[in-house]
Amino acid sequence: MKIGVFDSGVGGLSVANAIEKALPEHIVLFKNDVEHMPYGVRTPEQILGLVTPILQELVDEGCQAIVVACNTVSTTLIKKLRELFSVPLIAIEPMIKPAAALTQAGKIIVCATPTTLASARYAELKASYAPGIVVIEPDCSDWALMIQDEQINETKVAEDIQSGLKEGADVIVLACTHYHWIEEQIRELAAGRAQVLQPESPIIAELKRVLVRLQ
Repeated sequence: MKIGVFDSGVGGLSVANAIEKALPEHIVLFKNDVEHMPYGVRTPEQILGLVTPILQELVDEGCQAIVVACNTVSTTLIKKLRELFSVPLIAIEPMIKPAAALTQAGKIIVCATPTTLASARYAELKASYAPGIVVIEPDCSDWALMIQDEQINETKVAEDIQSGLKEGADVIVLACTHYHWIEEQIRELAAGRAQVLQPESPIIAELKRVLVRLQ
C-alpha cells in the first residue's frame, strides 16, 4: 500500500523516515513545498492554495492514506482538506493532551509556529485539555527556516527553551515537525528538568489503525 507524507519542508521527512522504519512492507511517498516554506508565517488561505495541488499529486500517484506532517496545516485546514479529499488524512497536532497529563508542575512549553499558535484548533486543544495549565509559548518563528537551511543558531534555541525552563515548565511539546531535527539538542537542554514530546509514535499508531480499516 502507498502512504503519502506531506510537509512544507524537511520536517516531514523525519516522519516519513519513522513510518518507513515502522512499516517497511508499505511504500512511503514524501512530498514537500520548500519553495514556499515556511508555512508558519502564512495565512490559512495562502496555505490552502499551496497544499491542495500537492495532496492531489499524492492521490494521483496512488496513495491510499496521507499523513499531513505539518502542525500548521493540520491545525488550520484539516477539516477543509478532508472535505476536498476522499482518502484518509492523518493530522499532526500539538500534543497538549499528553503534556497536560504528564506535567507535575502545571507548566508546559509549546514550541510552534505563529500560525499554529494563532489557530482556532490550538485554542481548542488548550481549552479542552489544559484549562489549569500554564502554557509557555517561546518565539520559535525563525526555527523552521534555520533548520531547513541548516543554519541552526544553537544559542537562540537554548535561550528560547531556557526561558520556559526557568519558569518551571517540566514538559516540552515540539509542535512543528521541523523541530524534530533539533530534538536531541532540546533533550540535552531539558535533561533532568523536562520531558520532550513529539508525535511520531502516536502518528504511526493512528496510521496503523487507518491501514487496518483500508485492508
